[in-house]
Amino acid sequence: MPPVIGPDPVKSSAETAIGCLLVAGSAIAWSTGGAFARFLDVSDNWTVVFWRSVFAALFLLCFMLVRDGPRGTLRLFRHMGLAGVGVAICFAIASSCFIIALSYTTVANVLLLQAGVPLFAALISWVLFRERVSVATWIAIGTVIAGVAIMVSDSLDGEVSPNGDMLALLIAISFATATVITRRKAHLRMTPAVFLGVVIAAGVASTMAGEFRVSAHDFGLLFALGAINLGLGLALFVSGARLIPSALAALIGTLEPVLGPVWVWLLHNEVPSPRTIIGGTIILVALLLHLGWEYRRQRHLRTA
Repeated sequence: MPPVIGPDPVKSSAETAIGCLLVAGSAIAWSTGGAFARFLDVSDNWTVVFWRSVFAALFLLCFMLVRDGPRGTLRLFRHMGLAGVGVAICFAIASSCFIIALSYTTVANVLLLQAGVPLFAALISWVLFRERVSVATWIAIGTVIAGVAIMVSDSLDGEVSPNGDMLALLIAISFATATVITRRKAHLRMTPAVFLGVVIAAGVASTMAGEFRVSAHDFGLLFALGAINLGLGLALFVSGARLIPSALAALIGTLEPVLGPVWVWLLHNEVPSPRTIIGGTIILVALLLHLGWEYRRQRHLRTA
C-alpha cells in the first residue's frame, strides 16, 4: 500500500509567510489613499472615483501583461469563471458604496464597520465551508475591532443616517465575501476579477460624475491614487489572500486604518489624536502577536 502523502508543511509555511507579506503590502498601499486625497482640488467625488478606477484598471492590465504575457492574460480571463465574476461584483459594490456612504455618514463610522471584515470573513468561511477559526484568531479579531473603536471614538456622534451605516456594512460584507472566494478558489488568479471590478466601478462613476476634466496637478495625483493606492493594493491582496486563511487575510488588512493617519502625519503634519495613537497601537500589537503565534504554529508543523 503506497504511503499517504499529506500537505508539505515547509511549503505551507512558506506560502503562509508570502501570503501575509503580500496582504500587508496591500494594506500599506491602501493606507496612502487619505494622504494622497488631501492634495486633490477636485470637488466632485465621482470624478475622483472615475479616474482612480481608470488608472487602477490600466495598472492591473499592465501588471497581467508583464507577468503573464498577452496569451497568459487572456487565459486568466477565460478561466476566472463565476468565482471571478463574484469577486469583481464584490469589489465594484465596495468601491461604489464607499463614496455613497460618506455622503450619509462619517468616515469614523465607515472605518468602524469596516473593522468587522475579519469577523464577517471568519463567519462566512465557518458557516459555508466549515473552515476552522482558532481561538487566537477570534481574540485578535475582537481586539482589532476594539482598537478601531477607540481610534474613531473622537469622531463618533449621533448625526448620521442609518442608510449610510447600512452602506458601510455592505462594504464590509462585500469585501469579506471577496476575501473568502479568493481563498476558496486558491487555484485561480483573481487579478482579472479585480480588473473587471474597477472597470465596473469606472462605468458607474462615469454616469454619476459631473465632469471629467481635471488639472494637470490633480491628474498626477489621481494616477497615483489609481495605480499605487488602488491598483497595486488590489494586485497584492488577491495574490496574497489565496495563500492564507480568509480570517487572517482580512485581519492583516486592518493595518490600513492604522497606517493611514501615519501617512497624513508625515505628509501633512497632522498629528494624530491620543485616542488614534492608543487604538492604532492596540491593533498593531494584536496583529504582531497573532502573526508571531502563526509563525510558531507553522514552525511546529515543520518540525513535527
